[in-house]
Amino acid sequence: MKLIKMASTAFVLCLATTQVYAQSALKDILSEGVLKVGTTGDWNPMTMKDPASNSYTGYDIDVMTQLATDLGVTVEFVPTDWKTLVSGVTAGKYHITGSASVSPARAKAAGYSSSYFALATVPLVNAKSGDKYKDWADLDVDGVTVAATLGTTQEKQVKQFFPNANHRIVEAPARDFQEVLSGRADAHITSNVEAFKLIEKYSDLKIVPVSAPRARTPIAMLLPQDDQVWINYVNTWITLKKESGFFDELGKKWRLTE
Repeated sequence: MKLIKMASTAFVLCLATTQVYAQSALKDILSEGVLKVGTTGDWNPMTMKDPASNSYTGYDIDVMTQLATDLGVTVEFVPTDWKTLVSGVTAGKYHITGSASVSPARAKAAGYSSSYFALATVPLVNAKSGDKYKDWADLDVDGVTVAATLGTTQEKQVKQFFPNANHRIVEAPARDFQEVLSGRADAHITSNVEAFKLIEKYSDLKIVPVSAPRARTPIAMLLPQDDQVWINYVNTWITLKKESGFFDELGKKWRLTE
């Protein structure tokens, strides 16, 4: 009788595991031969879209291309924006996203992979402002306008870091740094990673020499919250790629630090 019970339990567990796998995005990816990745295409150097060719380049693009290669499937990049990044993965428009800041708000609706990188927030201003802004407090005053892009982590940070300043929130495809370049805002905040690229591209922008960056934040991929099979696979892949030095080499290629 004891053996019968043990056999029955094992059968139920096996059946449950099979059912979970059958409902996983991993099964769909392998059977259809396509990994669908949500990406915004507006975060240099992570994901950048070329409108002329409708193609993408960047750190995230390399990561996802390698993930698809290791899965033995092709990769399809699905256009999205920051305000719909989470809803896109929960609605099944794509199996996974590129890099996204880890936040409790997003974690309420979507699952996260393990983190493989971290960034911090810095402010940028028009270089023509000279030495007017030297630290965070110089921007947190009435009369200063700080911009952020709707749906990004920086949208909340602007309100948190600069409660006394004016806030200018713009919606994609507009970007916060464009508000500074045009003179509609005095400053904007972004990751240190993007900041390095922006000042390299736009000589009219400069990073405020703050005493220290703020809000060091881990970066991870968003996945369906209830798909533990798919999350487990991606986490295993990230662990192996970390050990092989894949992420370190990619970080050097895309100059994620200065």
